[in-house]
Amino acid sequence: MDTHSEKELKRWVFPRPCDGLRAVAQDIAAPRHFLKLCGSNEELRSALPARWEVQPENYFMMSAATILDTRPLPHGYRMELDHAGPVARARVIAPDGDLAASGCAAEAADVFIYDRIETAPDHRRKGLGIAVMIALGTARKSLASPQLLVATEDGRNLYASLGWTVLAPFATATIPES
Repeated sequence: MDTHSEKELKRWVFPRPCDGLRAVAQDIAAPRHFLKLCGSNEELRSALPARWEVQPENYFMMSAATILDTRPLPHGYRMELDHAGPVARARVIAPDGDLAASGCAAEAADVFIYDRIETAPDHRRKGLGIAVMIALGTARKSLASPQLLVATEDGRNLYASLGWTVLAPFATATIPES
């Protein structure tokens, strides 16, 4: 997938270790390309050349429930939501105009996938991440579609408190910038 973001040019996601994962890892020599595996860090490390750096382990999570929290944003914050084809993007703008929180989501193959849900450090613990997810959730066409995401350790605890369950560990690797 071409992501062309500040942090990531492309990503490849694999459901399990395979020859395709090993071949892609051999071919890539530049930073800002990410290999992702629905599996443990050890499984990913064993499939990669030494130049790859495995990131802290994440968690592949699922929820069937809809988040119903309807608290308003804190005073002075505003939500921006836009759609480009199947992708919805949400941004929370802080009173000073800075980006406070953001994320995107899309529905495909009967699942609704959240991606890059992030809250800037100075704006955490204000409910902004949940507000982003609620806004993105309005793009769901089928409330029967399970919701999926990949969470960090901190995110795992938050999502678990909202009823999400861990399906599997999720490993990521990239080539460090020199």
